Amino acid sequence: MVRSYLSKRRASFGYAISGIISFVKSEPHALIHLLATIVVILFGCWYKITRSEWLFIVLAIGGVWATEMLNTAVEKTMDHLSPDYHPSVKVIKDLAAGAVLMAALAAAIIGAVIFIPYIFS
Repeated sequence: MVRSYLSKRRASFGYAISGIISFVKSEPHALIHLLATIVVILFGCWYKITRSEWLFIVLAIGGVWATEMLNTAVEKTMDHLSPDYHPSVKVIKDLAAGAVLMAALAAAIIGAVIFIPYIFS
């Protein structure tokens, strides 16, 4: 019973990791996010930001990645369900893209608030 449960959890993690790898390989925006993530982590290490600043950075990075992946899932679902143009599908896809923009803007503001004092001191 426990072994079966653990096998199912391990498989679930495998599916999730497979999804992340597929996303990074197939989506052009993922490469931009990956580059930004690497740059921000390097800046954080370079400036030796505090533990609480790291928490905000991790939340910002995770938020952008999560919304971008959900946006991709929404887009692919809508393309599958409605291959032809439909105004309602456009609204749905625009809303999902807007969520990514909101997360990215919030992340940029968090990054600015954290890093600008280090850069100019």
